[in-house]
Amino acid sequence: MIAASLKWSRHNLFAKPLDAVLSLIVIPICLWTAYTIVEWALRSAQWDIIPESLRVLMIGIYPPDQIWRSWTAVAIIGALLGSALGCVFRFRRAHAVALAAMLFVVAAIMLPFGTFTVAALAGVVLLSAGAWLLYSYVPQTRRLLVPMWLAGLVAMLAVLAPPGVGLWGGLLLSVIITLVTSIVTLPLGILLAFGRRSRLSSVRVLCTAYIEVMRSVPLILIVYWVWITVPVLAPQHNVSDVARGMVGFVLFYAAYVAEYVRSGLQNVPRGQTEAARSLGMSELDVNRYIVLPQAIRVAVPPLVGNVLDIFNCAALVFIIGLTDFLRAGQMILANPQYSDRTYEIYSFLFLTYFLIGCLITFVARRLEAHLAKGSR
Repeated sequence: MIAASLKWSRHNLFAKPLDAVLSLIVIPICLWTAYTIVEWALRSAQWDIIPESLRVLMIGIYPPDQIWRSWTAVAIIGALLGSALGCVFRFRRAHAVALAAMLFVVAAIMLPFGTFTVAALAGVVLLSAGAWLLYSYVPQTRRLLVPMWLAGLVAMLAVLAPPGVGLWGGLLLSVIITLVTSIVTLPLGILLAFGRRSRLSSVRVLCTAYIEVMRSVPLILIVYWVWITVPVLAPQHNVSDVARGMVGFVLFYAAYVAEYVRSGLQNVPRGQTEAARSLGMSELDVNRYIVLPQAIRVAVPPLVGNVLDIFNCAALVFIIGLTDFLRAGQMILANPQYSDRTYEIYSFLFLTYFLIGCLITFVARRLEAHLAKGSR
């Protein structure tokens, strides 16, 4: 093993004189930086701020007496994610061991919050694992994936709504925005992609104009524009800030989804569509059974990456007064009692964003490999 490590270092770090000089400069800097961060985290950092403010970070200003609603929503999200994983990755013993280890570590951290929190967390993990296992070994259930996701999404929103949509916040709000945007933009993006390739010039021009306009302006402008214009266009309807923010995200990211799907459509060989038409298939059947499945296969990796982009940009809803995950951390720091805990709060935010991003990236890579095997 030592010989292999030396061989790898010589080949990748010291192959050329310039590589050796850069390695001798960069490696000590990285080691010093890592040592400084670890020493601060273990000796100087005051991490008691995280347990004391965890509820605000997770659900914002949602009423504490309605905490069961947030746990129900988390359970629904866990079941939906488990079912989606079951359609791609078969549940194996290694996955069960990893989930058990993760549950043990997180439960040990959450134990000071009470047995109810630990039990609820264990229930969410078991529900996710059960959905993953069911969809892995019962292929018939996969036909119900789309209706179940839609029903689960509606149920989640219905459970959280009674105390007030304006009270949603924290990491839960960021996840909800990500899920709603990712699900709603997919059919809209598919329609826009086909519209941009339409033979009707009016439809083609409108879809192209919409896509190019949305891709030429920043997301924060679209969110703010929708937030301002909806009360003007529909003054008789009291549309919540959360709904207006989600509409802005959907309008913006639908254009990007359309481009991802269009790139997939361009990869479908023209000979297949011509053969399908020669067999008497209608244009709708050609697009539904021949073109779209192959296009989605190509577009899935960038679509999964788009989910990560949506999650990272969910913090922009602060501009319309919503308390997302990042804004919740800033609210905690606004308290004079915790104003000196800036490093601790932002380190926790960074670590959470990083772990979720790594998870989404890992799933995207595995999904890309899975689809590549299926296309051989």
